[in-house]
Amino acid sequence: MNLQEYFPVLLFIIFATVIGFALLGAGRLLGPHRPYAEKLSPYECGFEAFGDSRMKFDVRYYLVAILFIMFDLEIAFLFPWAIANGEIGMVGFWTAIVFLAILTVGFIYEWKKGALDWE
Repeated sequence: MNLQEYFPVLLFIIFATVIGFALLGAGRLLGPHRPYAEKLSPYECGFEAFGDSRMKFDVRYYLVAILFIMFDLEIAFLFPWAIANGEIGMVGFWTAIVFLAILTVGFIYEWKKGALDWE
């Protein structure tokens, strides 16, 4: 393994870090800095902050997010499988079928739990 081949990558990382900090520093030094009470106050969707920030959320928000991620990952895995379907043969086909079956079981579970019912 020749580490000299990775030297341009190291230079790029160092150069990007230096430029990033230089731009942040220039903005801090050259930009206006005039804080006042209204600017430093808590902000919540255009209204004054109300209630405790630790209020409870409905679990269905998280279930819908997990469901979205589940189908997003399904698509991310199925595109390469569809492209390489001719080379992988029957083993790859049945592996994809097992993968889809597991995702279908997860979808049916979410459906039965009522995660897709929005009130």
